Amino acid sequence: MVYLLAGQDIQAREEQLNRIKQEFLPKETRDFNLDTLYAKEAALKDIQEKLLAMPVRSPRRILVVRDADHLDGECRDFILQYAAKPDKGMILILVFEHYAYQEDFVRNISSIAKVIRFKEAVTPDTFTLNRQIEMKRADQALRLLNQLLKNGEAPERILGGLRYAWEKQADRSLPARRRLKLLLCCDLEIKTGKLKPVFALEKLVVALCGLVQAQR
Repeated sequence: MVYLLAGQDIQAREEQLNRIKQEFLPKETRDFNLDTLYAKEAALKDIQEKLLAMPVRSPRRILVVRDADHLDGECRDFILQYAAKPDKGMILILVFEHYAYQEDFVRNISSIAKVIRFKEAVTPDTFTLNRQIEMKRADQALRLLNQLLKNGEAPERILGGLRYAWEKQADRSLPARRRLKLLLCCDLEIKTGKLKPVFALEKLVVALCGLVQAQR
């Protein structure tokens, strides 16, 4: 059995980890059957050795791999291979700080493991902002926009990031042309001083969210 615990809510994550330990390991034999490795320090042989160890007076052992975001390629390949046919007497728990589903390893292991996710901090960048707009979440998009500006991101870079995201879609439909027109208008409003950059960008985000909603 393989578990994937992901998220930055440390308390909730640790409580879930403890529940798994309590469910599968008797308290009196827990010290003999519980191993913890840290991905930054663990070599492939360490992981292999722990996964091959036999349970002591218990039907199962547990191996917890913390900071699994930092597993190297060799370890990731082995874990994927192992997870396809896991030992029934072993429970492997991978603890991730972030759940980056776009990564091949995370996506592949997620299709095999039992995934339990907790609250994660959203990293503010133009790609995240674009996703919020695509999901027509105007309130969250505006919060992300203001966080980007507070973090010192230049309005021109934010605008450029949004334009790049839509250009990558290679969509020449009418809504896409309207999007481009909104982006160009915002650029003009900032460059001519017609609106303060923050107001121009907020206006753009609201308009884009409305355009996405109308499109759907």
